[in-house]
Amino acid sequence: MNETNTEDFIREIIRSDVEKGLSEVVTRFPPEPNGYLHIGHATSICLNFGIAEEIEYAKCNLRFDDTNPVKETTEFIESIKKDIQWLGFEWGDTEFYASNYFQQLYSHAITLIKLKKAYVDSQTQNEIRVNRGTLTEPGKDSPYRNRSIDENIDLLERMKKGEYEEGAHVLRAKIDMGSPNMNMRDPVMYRIIKTQHHQTGEDWSIYPMYDFAHGLSDSIEKVTHSLCTMEYLDHRPLYDWFINELNVFPSRQIEFGKVLMSHTILSKRNLLKLVEMKYVDGWDDPRMPTISGMRRLGFTSDSI
Repeated sequence: MNETNTEDFIREIIRSDVEKGLSEVVTRFPPEPNGYLHIGHATSICLNFGIAEEIEYAKCNLRFDDTNPVKETTEFIESIKKDIQWLGFEWGDTEFYASNYFQQLYSHAITLIKLKKAYVDSQTQNEIRVNRGTLTEPGKDSPYRNRSIDENIDLLERMKKGEYEEGAHVLRAKIDMGSPNMNMRDPVMYRIIKTQHHQTGEDWSIYPMYDFAHGLSDSIEKVTHSLCTMEYLDHRPLYDWFINELNVFPSRQIEFGKVLMSHTILSKRNLLKLVEMKYVDGWDDPRMPTISGMRRLGFTSDSI
């Protein structure tokens, strides 16, 4: 590893793994293409792409986690790529999409059903929410939790073909409705969405949930160090559960503190509201904390 004056605990961990014989380091920057990048994303960009530049046998994948076509557009994809390049980083031939793996993820879902680790649930969204329990009370098993393997596979395949309306069924992992970690209470893996996808068109009527696709996409790409912000700490046991049950490549997730700024909104959900309600003149308005907005305001890439 090249000498650097930006050592931190993540780089120390990776340095140790390389010294122990890890032959290749693979990181990734996995934005959801549902908005423009903001200053907080710059931390992850510089961290993941920076580590890839500092290590001789390393690369950083750019992967768009495009699992929700309702909120995603090609405009967001192009803006993300432009911002990364403006910050001085390139990804070469490592531009990927979670949608590249839709068939493989679907095959993983079928495997989990055959292992009796997943089932199709026909409860309404509200029933699932209520029966999930609370932080102090355990959840309740779905009445559909013990459907047969054949019935679950048949229902999922018919969901995939578009035979059911949105909300009629979901596919859930069968884990533990009494777990103190809410993420482990039979999380939803697939839901029906009848919206054309910007990459796959009308090929799919079901789409994987972020928590199902994210960790397994890391595994498919053989990402060695999956660097996430702290809100994903409680999700790590779920990612590990999928990896262990499927016996696939085990990416290592490491969490770090996200960037926050006083008197500044960084939530993409809230930034979207500003755009949609026309309080600002688009995502690249100089008043916005987006990378493109800061660029228009006069910030240099080096300063960010």
